[in-house]
Amino acid sequence: MAVMTARPGARSRARISATALAAGATALSALALTGCGTDDGGGGGDDGRLDVIASFYPMEFLVERIGGEHVTIDTLTEPGTEPHDLDISPQRTADLAEADLVVYLAGLQPAVDEAVEQSGAEHVVEATSFTELEAHGTEVHGEDEHAEDEHAGEEEHEDHDHGEDGLDPHLWLDPTKYAEVAEGVGAALAEADPDHAADYERNTARLTDELNALDQEFTEGLATTETDTFITTHAAFGYLAARYGLHEEAISGLDPESEPSAARMRELQEVAEDDNVTTVFFETLVSDETARTLAGDLGLATAVLDPVEGITDDSPGADYVEVMRANLQALREALGAS
Repeated sequence: MAVMTARPGARSRARISATALAAGATALSALALTGCGTDDGGGGGDDGRLDVIASFYPMEFLVERIGGEHVTIDTLTEPGTEPHDLDISPQRTADLAEADLVVYLAGLQPAVDEAVEQSGAEHVVEATSFTELEAHGTEVHGEDEHAEDEHAGEEEHEDHDHGEDGLDPHLWLDPTKYAEVAEGVGAALAEADPDHAADYERNTARLTDELNALDQEFTEGLATTETDTFITTHAAFGYLAARYGLHEEAISGLDPESEPSAARMRELQEVAEDDNVTTVFFETLVSDETARTLAGDLGLATAVLDPVEGITDDSPGADYVEVMRANLQALREALGAS
C-alpha cells in the first residue's frame, strides 16, 4: 500500500476524492486520495481484497453491499454496543492506520473522530462529505436550565455532544441522503481498487436503486395519517421526520443517555394530548425505562422504532432495509396511516 508522508504540522490524513462517481451522480465535496491499492491496481490485503474499517453498522452496511467479495470489513462498534458511547483502545486506533480504507461518520461518535485523527490514517472516507447535514433535535424543549438536580447525568455525558454547529449526524435514516453517501463510498472503493471499479459501480447502482425504492415506500406509506407527531427515546429521527412531513418529539436530545427534566416530561404529556399521540417509541440498544414510564403515565402504547445504529438478535430485521421497513410499519400503526 502506498504511503504518504505528511508534512510536520499538516493534517495527517488525506480524504478520498469523489471524481469516480458515475455520470449523473450527485456532485460531491472534493477529497484527496493517495493510492492505497497494490502496484497493479488490485486490493491491498494479502488475499487481494481491500481491508476496510467501518465505524459502525450504517457504514459497514454500505461497504458490505458495495464492496462484496472484494473487501474484508472490520467494524469498530461491536453488535449490541450503543455506538454513541464507544471507547476505542490504543490498539484499535493503531489498526486504523493499517487499513486500506477507513469509512466513518463524523460527529456521531466522539471517540471515533478522535481515534481517526490520532491514528494518522491516510485513506479516509468521511460520510458527511457526501451530503448536506441539517439541524434536528439539537435541543429538547421544556428543559429547565436551572434544575441542576434533574440533570444528574449531564456532566457525565458532556463528551457525547453530536455534530458541528448543531448539525444532526443521523443522516442514514433518510434513505435519499443515505443513497448519496452510498455513491460516495462506491466512488472511493472504485478509486482505491480500480481493477474492480466496474463491480463497485454496479453494486452502488443496485443499492441506490433499492434505497430510492425504500424512500418511495415511506412516501406512499405515510402520505395520509391521523396525526403526524411521534415520541421517541432520543432525537435520532429528525431526517426521517423532515423527509416525510412528520414531527418528532424526543424524550432526550441527540444523546440517548441524557436524562430528561421534569419540565420536559410535562411538555411531552401536553404534546401527546394535543396531537393525539398513541404510542411512545423506544429502541433496542437504549434503556426503555423512561419511555415506558411516560407511556404508562399517559395510558399510551409502546413500540420499537429502531435508529438502525446496530443489528442484534433483538433488531426488527436482519439488515438496514428490513429494519427500516419494520420502522415504516410501526409508524403507520402509531400514526393511523390509511
